[in-house]
Amino acid sequence: MLVLWLAYNYAQERRYRRQPYVAPSLRDWADRHPAPNLALRHRIALVGDLGAVATNGTDPVLNLLQAWLREADAASTVVLLGDNVYPTGLPAEDAPGRAAAEHRLNVQLDTLRNYAGRIVYLSGNHDWNKGRRDGYQYLLRQEAYVRQHLPTAHYLPPNGCPGPVTLQLADNLLLVVLNTQWWVQHGPRPLGDLHGCTASDSKTPFQQLHKILEQNRHQQIVVAGHHPLYSNALHGGKFTAKQHVFPLTTVYKKAYVPLPIIGSLLPLYRKVVGAEEDMAHPRYRKMRRRLLKVLQQFPNIIYAAGHDHNLQYFHYKNGHYLVSGSGSKTAFVQKGGRATFIHEHKGFFGLDFYQNGEVWLRTLEPTDATTPSPEVFRQQLVGAAATTTVPPAVARASAPAGSADV
Repeated sequence: MLVLWLAYNYAQERRYRRQPYVAPSLRDWADRHPAPNLALRHRIALVGDLGAVATNGTDPVLNLLQAWLREADAASTVVLLGDNVYPTGLPAEDAPGRAAAEHRLNVQLDTLRNYAGRIVYLSGNHDWNKGRRDGYQYLLRQEAYVRQHLPTAHYLPPNGCPGPVTLQLADNLLLVVLNTQWWVQHGPRPLGDLHGCTASDSKTPFQQLHKILEQNRHQQIVVAGHHPLYSNALHGGKFTAKQHVFPLTTVYKKAYVPLPIIGSLLPLYRKVVGAEEDMAHPRYRKMRRRLLKVLQQFPNIIYAAGHDHNLQYFHYKNGHYLVSGSGSKTAFVQKGGRATFIHEHKGFFGLDFYQNGEVWLRTLEPTDATTPSPEVFRQQLVGAAATTTVPPAVARASAPAGSADV
């Protein structure tokens, strides 16, 4: 019976893997466009998991991002959603992997150096030495390195604090950043005034987030964190049929050691119990539950994450949930479920904010050259009628004390 189930699923996966999936209700997405006369107000590129980019100038995602930067100009923001350096962030200066890690980070910083817009770096589990007990030192080194070599960039939340931190991107457009790794990290984690953190315990950030969202109902809000809140991929407990037979390929793609039946125990464990970086793990599960409890009280919030190496969009309970983690790697993502769109492909999501209040999601994917491939999905997330016009002075005044504005 198990063999038949695996064979059936393997055949199904071969049909849809690496093909874009769009929910049946939006199959006419290609016929929907922003009106040609609409004026852009601000653009955001959401780029996750760039940590394994090619460093010889041929990386397709970096080349596509460069093209986006030139087109977007100053009225725009790039948000790097964490896992900026694989495999373990930025080691100590005398460590064997330091030179390679610096090189990968330098390639990113060089790409962004002449960009006129805002640059926001987040950290992910790999930047914290894959969540190990000494990860806080890795995070501090990377943050200091980015600040030193690209002073125009924001590294948020600062000092490894949990956040939330706000950044006013434009009139009536607020970015809120959370350090989701803080809740699942082993070992020392910063907390309280001694570390420059506004939170004194693990519950306070969610109370602060609720206050920020309540005070800024008049604004359009993007919340960014490394960890997804919905996912049809590995960290959401989704595995391929091949991974049931060759479970070690989950860790190393070429580890084809057949372990049938026994191999199914690993996907089951990851789905039900979870490693620290999986939604099923108790710490991740608690963080996710608390965060969703806050976000779902406010319609049209956009939450953007990386972590899983694919592109996913979920529209659920009046919220928009993005996974944009295929900046340098791709991995299996299962179609269907609550997902509106999924694609196992390198690239990133873009958000276009228009003067009339409309917000459009764009899927930006590279070809083997330096030009983008034809769009495989776009969607209007917010309509013009959903925005309330507020004088700029009022909008700026609503940014809370934890603001990162300079």
